[in-house]
Amino acid sequence: MKITTISIASLGLLVTACGGGLEPDDGTLQTREQAAFSGVNGEYCLVSAYNCKLQVSGGNRVPTNDPADDNWGLVTGVPIRDGNGTVVGTNTRTSAAFNHGQTRTFAGELHAFAVSTSNSSAGWLPISSILGRTSFEQKVGHVSALGAGLAKLGCYAVRNTHDPVLEFKKVVYDSDATHERAGDYLPLVRANGQRSVNLVFNVPGMALGGPAVDHFPAGTKFQRLDVPTEHGVPSIDIPLWVQDSVGRYRQQSGEMKFLYGYVIAATGTKRNGWMAYDALQVSSGCP
Repeated sequence: MKITTISIASLGLLVTACGGGLEPDDGTLQTREQAAFSGVNGEYCLVSAYNCKLQVSGGNRVPTNDPADDNWGLVTGVPIRDGNGTVVGTNTRTSAAFNHGQTRTFAGELHAFAVSTSNSSAGWLPISSILGRTSFEQKVGHVSALGAGLAKLGCYAVRNTHDPVLEFKKVVYDSDATHERAGDYLPLVRANGQRSVNLVFNVPGMALGGPAVDHFPAGTKFQRLDVPTEHGVPSIDIPLWVQDSVGRYRQQSGEMKFLYGYVIAATGTKRNGWMAYDALQVSSGCP
């Protein structure tokens, strides 16, 4: 069992129930040892058996033969699809990174999940469009988040709006990355003029990566599940960070709640994962 030390004061990790208010941090410096354990969704999990790394060793990307570059060469002119299999654009990029273990079949053809596409979003691209396809297929693997046996909680739908102030806050303390923003988990307007959002394998801000595993448009129904956590409440909150007086993202500004559940895609495929509460609104009629 690997032990990871987490400073509550620096990371601000809070776990709360979705229905109530956020539990305030008392501001005192507390350090506890957080045990990473084997769970339902992987062998390295934190806080919940459903909040796990995509793979124990290695990163979240499908590796190329160049350790310094995760981008695979692409053929242009192929369709980009969302998690429903709907074509949302045409690929004009000559390379893209792909998240480990994410493959689905659309229109009779195997696809892989690209981290970023010319739709200004993640999306599914046909594996036949990847240069070095044989090598890619040997490396991509397959991983799906699970949810069998978990009780249903509320029904939600992906919002057709987002908070532009929230968008630019960071989900990682002292981040200097281009992304690692709250906006990565919100329904932003994409290049096709439509809003869509990421479904993620684990919660960001916990050194697990927060990798997207699918992508769905505004209006998509999300069935929340009663996911177990070490604190006994079915959600995980992470702190958000804004720039301090020297321009570093070290000043806490609120939290972001993540819920676990599933989407039933238009293809009939159930996709389990985490979504930001700020990306959702209460709805009804979830499958």
